[in-house]
Amino acid sequence: MDEKLRNKLRDISERHEELGEMLCAPEVMQDKARFLAASREHAELRPVAEAFERYRQGEHNLAEARELLSDPDMKELAEDDIGRLQKELSQLDRDLQHVLLPKDPNDSKNVVLEIRAGTGGEEAALFGSDLWRMYSRYAERMGWSVDTMNASEASAGGFREISGLIRGKNVYANLKFESGVHRVQRVPATESQGRIHTSAATVAIMPEAQEVDIEINDSDIRLDVMRASGAGGQHVNTTDSKVRLTHIPTGLAVESQQEKSQTKNREIAMILLRSRLLDMEIQKYESERAAERKSQVGSGDRSEKVRTYNYPQDRITDHRINRTRHNLAAFMDGDIGDLLTALRAHDEAERLSD
Repeated sequence: MDEKLRNKLRDISERHEELGEMLCAPEVMQDKARFLAASREHAELRPVAEAFERYRQGEHNLAEARELLSDPDMKELAEDDIGRLQKELSQLDRDLQHVLLPKDPNDSKNVVLEIRAGTGGEEAALFGSDLWRMYSRYAERMGWSVDTMNASEASAGGFREISGLIRGKNVYANLKFESGVHRVQRVPATESQGRIHTSAATVAIMPEAQEVDIEINDSDIRLDVMRASGAGGQHVNTTDSKVRLTHIPTGLAVESQQEKSQTKNREIAMILLRSRLLDMEIQKYESERAAERKSQVGSGDRSEKVRTYNYPQDRITDHRINRTRHNLAAFMDGDIGDLLTALRAHDEAERLSD
C-alpha cells in the first residue's frame, strides 16, 4: 500500500473515532440535527475504518510471523503463516479499494421503470409485457412493491408503453444497468410458417426524483388536461382526467391517465417528469464518463443493444459483459439476480481500473 493511500485511510480512521466520541457527548446528543449529521457520517466511514483496522492487524500478524523465521523450530510454521497472511492482506487490500469507491448517491432510491415497444409491431408489445412481468417477478423475490403508473395496451395484447414505480431497498443499485434496448428472437404466436422474428423493446430505469433532487418552477410547466382513452368504460370517455405536463425549458412531456382522478394523475405525471429530468442529468454524466473509458456497462446511450433473449436456443446474452446463460423460462420468471450481480461487478472493476 502506498503512503498516500495509507495517510488517507489513517485520516478516515481518525475521523471515524472522533465522530464516535462526539456521538457520546451530551451536547451533541441534545442537538438533533447535529447528532443526525454525525451519525450519518459515522455510518458512512465505518466500513472504511473497519477494513483499514483489519488491514493493519494483518500487517502486524505478518511482521510477527517473519520474526519467527529466525527460529529453526518455528521456521516451517512461520513460512506457512506468511503465505496465508500474504493472501489475506491481498484480499484486504482489494476490500479497501472496494469500500473507497465513490458511492452512487442514487443507489438507495426507488426507481421509475419504463418499457416501450420498439421494432417488431405486435410482437414487440408482447415482449414488452414479458419484460414487465420479469421485473415484477424479480421485485417480488426482493420484497419490493410495484405500482403501475401508466400503461398503453396494444390491440393484440401486451403494452406499447408501460411505466411503474418500484419501491424497496437499494432498488436503483440493483436495476440501474438494465436501461437500453432488449432484443428478442422467437417465433411469434401469429407466425403460421414457424419463422423466427426479431423484435425489441426499450427499458429505462430512472431513480425516483424528489423535489430536493430536481427543482422545477411552476412557470416552467404547461398543464394540459383531456379525456382519457382506452379501457375504462363511460368514466374514461367523459371525464377530463388525463394529464399532460410539458417542461418548457427542455420540451420534455409526460402523460398520465392511469387514475380516475385528475389530481392523482397530475401527481403521477410530476413523479415521471422529475425522474426523467434527473435521468437526463445522469445520462449526460454517464456519457461523459464513458468517453474517458474503453468499455463501460452504463454508457448513458439508451439506444444501445444491451441484451438478447433467444428462445429457440434457450439463452440470454448480455452484450456489454459478453455473458451468456440458459434457462430462459426461469430468467423471464424473475430469476435475473446473477446477471445483475455480474453487471455490478463489471462496473466496479471498471471504476477500480480508472
